[in-house]
Amino acid sequence: MSPDVMPEAVVAATVTEPAKPGRAHSRARAARRRRVIVAAARAVLLIAVLGLWEVFARAKIIDPFNFSMPSKIWDQVYTWVTHGTALGSLGEQIWYTLHEALLGWVIGVVTGVVFGIALGRIAFLADVLGPYIKVLNSIPRIVLAPIFVIWFGLGPASKVASAVVLVFFPVFFNAFQGAREVDRNLVANARILGASDRRVTLQVVIPSATSWIFTSLHVSFGFALIGAIVGEYIGATKGIGLLVAQSQGTFNAAGVYAAMVILAVVALLAEGLLTFAERRIFRWKPSDSES
Repeated sequence: MSPDVMPEAVVAATVTEPAKPGRAHSRARAARRRRVIVAAARAVLLIAVLGLWEVFARAKIIDPFNFSMPSKIWDQVYTWVTHGTALGSLGEQIWYTLHEALLGWVIGVVTGVVFGIALGRIAFLADVLGPYIKVLNSIPRIVLAPIFVIWFGLGPASKVASAVVLVFFPVFFNAFQGAREVDRNLVANARILGASDRRVTLQVVIPSATSWIFTSLHVSFGFALIGAIVGEYIGATKGIGLLVAQSQGTFNAAGVYAAMVILAVVALLAEGLLTFAERRIFRWKPSDSES
């Protein structure tokens, strides 16, 4: 190709450049249309499942005493909201459980991140503590809940401890792996510029491991709720787990399902907040519609 042709190619590329915003707009519109379709499909699936459940229970195809039905579950939730529960107001029970789960989640996340980054950065610590962490991780942590009730009593401390042990390990392993997966070139460049180990950890390792850590946060809050609920189920004075235990003790299947619905709503709200925070922190990352 002769040099005289090059300017024409540059001009042609410049002329076709404005077409890109149109393609981006089309992709964004297609992404919005897909989100609407997905939301509609989810709603239809939920309505179909609840409708079949209600029909089968009323037709006695399934036992309404054991399986209850959506209308009775809704009546139970409405009764708890308007008239309270045997333990007090529903809001008080939700806050009691949420407080335990949040406190256990925060403690579990902080300790998991600290230990994960530390063992990921310090090979000697990983060699010494690694076998013990593997052994502790192999223990079914739900069975620790009765021990915590014996140690800490029926108050919130035992539920917080149950939440902590469930949250710690997924956060720890993700933080550990994130610290190990840091680009070695970034670490080497930071050291060439005179960064100390502390500055490398704070300014290179932790930011690089943040996406790994956030991945574990989505599932760990659900684990925190499980820990609080299991602890309340075994022994408590308040909380959604105690509502489940009381409903089971009176063979009130609708009450058990109603408590599960309330917990699902709380977990979904927490998931939404975490997703919002993740998007705010990782605004530099391209979204699915932009990729």
